[in-house]
Amino acid sequence: MSASNNNSEQRKTTILFLCTGNSCRSQMAEGWTRHLKGERIEPYSAGIEKHGLNPLAVRVMAEAGVDISAQQSKLIDELPSMPFDYVVTLCDHAHESCPYFPGRIIHQGFPDPPHLAKDTSSEEAILQAYRSVRDLILDFVEETLPDSLTN
Repeated sequence: MSASNNNSEQRKTTILFLCTGNSCRSQMAEGWTRHLKGERIEPYSAGIEKHGLNPLAVRVMAEAGVDISAQQSKLIDELPSMPFDYVVTLCDHAHESCPYFPGRIIHQGFPDPPHLAKDTSSEEAILQAYRSVRDLILDFVEETLPDSLTN
């Protein structure tokens, strides 16, 4: 009985993933974190602006077995009022525009999938741009959000 009490008393580490429009990178990071580390981390995502959930981000995440279709693009002000243990900025604009958060701020920039895909003409090349960023974010979540952050 005390083991279950200990589990219920342990608070999950809260992480906010922040990027410009909360349409691709931060949505992918939230999805990967919930999928891979949801038992220890409560992930959130938001943007400096609100661009809507990008359907190609949803598509490439689904290819990898992670459903982010129910996530919504949101501004920081739309998040629950709570302290975040970590704020991870995923692009330079978000890092430079990040409001004050009392938690630890980590900057890990990733390329913007729509920007990578803008000069491509085939659907496969466009999807490959999104997949490459998806996989970079997966590596970050697996390797840089280790248990040491959540202890």
